Amino acid sequence: MHKQQKPVIGWGLGAPPIESHSSVIGRFNAGWRTRSRKGFIRQLDALIAYSHKGASDYLSLTAPPQQVFVASNAVAKRPDGQPPKRSPEFDRRPKVLFVGRIQPRKRLDILLRACASLPESLQPLLWVVGDGPARSELQELANEIYPSAEFPGKKFGLQLAEYFLQADLFVLPGTGGLAVQEAMAYGLPVIVAEGDGTQEDLVKSGNGWLIPANNEEIIRKTLEEALVDPARLRMMGNKSFKIVQEEINIEQMVKVFVKALNSFESAVENHQ
Repeated sequence: MHKQQKPVIGWGLGAPPIESHSSVIGRFNAGWRTRSRKGFIRQLDALIAYSHKGASDYLSLTAPPQQVFVASNAVAKRPDGQPPKRSPEFDRRPKVLFVGRIQPRKRLDILLRACASLPESLQPLLWVVGDGPARSELQELANEIYPSAEFPGKKFGLQLAEYFLQADLFVLPGTGGLAVQEAMAYGLPVIVAEGDGTQEDLVKSGNGWLIPANNEEIIRKTLEEALVDPARLRMMGNKSFKIVQEEINIEQMVKVFVKALNSFESAVENHQ
């Protein structure tokens, strides 16, 4: 591509540090892989990271700062107007929502157990919206320990929007999931497990909780803290809405791509 005077862009989650074993071979392999990464990064004219953490990873591999751009991952457009209005109190009982592919790494099993261990007065109606290989197994588990969980299957468009609008809290107990940003666009507070770094940009002080992954006790405690105060949840949801409206949305993501594209002209000149 460079011989044709064409630029090359990289786009990814980042490059977490390579763990090396204590053996000589382990240290050699880690060093070789790190050097290979740096060599690959040097070939690129620009890098777009999904998150600030990802950008920091690329910078640690000696990527020039002026060539690294952050386009926070988004699936929802910038919402207009004000966040959806919700009652200051729960409607009979709180409603907790998960949306996504139902698979083992999403750790919905620990979410079910966490809900079951809450005080009865705080136990929510749990909606698990989506489908996937772990759905039947999780439904069996729910029947055993938490019958208040419902599995309505895949939903799209207006049907999915109804779940976001009726929910009080969005929870992602495992890794991955762009539905977090979509939930925030509907004015929902969020509980999100740490993962690839994109979560750190979405979950800030005041709009939700960023928790360690795969920890049932912490999820239980966080759920209890969240569900005991519906008025606080409403304020946190409004902050979620503001973050998506002002910072993390598809329109802003496109702007960063355009900015990166516009930087290519000078980068190509440097290769000539």
